[in-house]
Amino acid sequence: MKQFATITVIGQDKTGVVARVTGFLFEQHANIEALEEQVTRGQFSMTLQASWPKRTFRPDGLRAGLQRLGRTLGMEIKLRITDPRRRQRFAIFVTKEPRCFETIARAVAKKSLPAEPALVIGNHASFEALARKHRLPFVHVPWEDRAAAELAALKHLEAHEIDFVVLARFMKILSPNFVWRYKNKIINIHPSLLPSFPGPQAYRQAYEHGVKIAGCTAHFVNMHLDEGPIIAQGSFQIRSGMSLAQIIETGQKLEAKVLLQAVKRFLARRLDVHWGIVKEV
Repeated sequence: MKQFATITVIGQDKTGVVARVTGFLFEQHANIEALEEQVTRGQFSMTLQASWPKRTFRPDGLRAGLQRLGRTLGMEIKLRITDPRRRQRFAIFVTKEPRCFETIARAVAKKSLPAEPALVIGNHASFEALARKHRLPFVHVPWEDRAAAELAALKHLEAHEIDFVVLARFMKILSPNFVWRYKNKIINIHPSLLPSFPGPQAYRQAYEHGVKIAGCTAHFVNMHLDEGPIIAQGSFQIRSGMSLAQIIETGQKLEAKVLLQAVKRFLARRLDVHWGIVKEV
């Protein structure tokens, strides 16, 4: 039986970071399962999956060693230990639209979603009543200052040992600084058949372009707005004479179903992202 962990490394780019981190893990008898690193505007980020035989895994020494290495390199190094037998814990980010949130909450209540919703984070305090109705813990994080808000949200995610994040019509853009820490673990729903009509007002764009088929897309969030790897999509026909309001109403009903489908697919199968395409392995 193996013990798995995810390690994220973030900071200013410098020579030798990959070698120093992987060398330290080799000394700790780790097997590196996957590694992905990138540099954007001088900012280095790396996500590394590692495993150990249970008998050789020493989490306290590993964490302390990574913290020392982080101080030496002047970088943030985080360790998240994962247990394949433990139900994954997820956070739901919300703004005002309740439909996607309620669909996920009902699936949890019916035990058709094999994961634990450990936290609801909203940028409007008014959402708390709905979260409490579904017996879910709620934290209000104002989002006027994005950097401060993301820092607060990340602290809550770490305190609640969150494995992945679901954006249930969360109407804020997450920065690369946030996304890097949960690479391919943030699931969003967008109201169009991406790559068509990215950005806000997607249903209005579809209506004004006179398209005959519209839909929505659940995707992993990456650094580029509405360009993340696609997990699931759903579509509906736009009938002659449908108003914009009718298109929005039809689309929002579908959004909740597709987002739930994407979360179930994420939990049921190992999804591998290769060259921006999601594959089931």
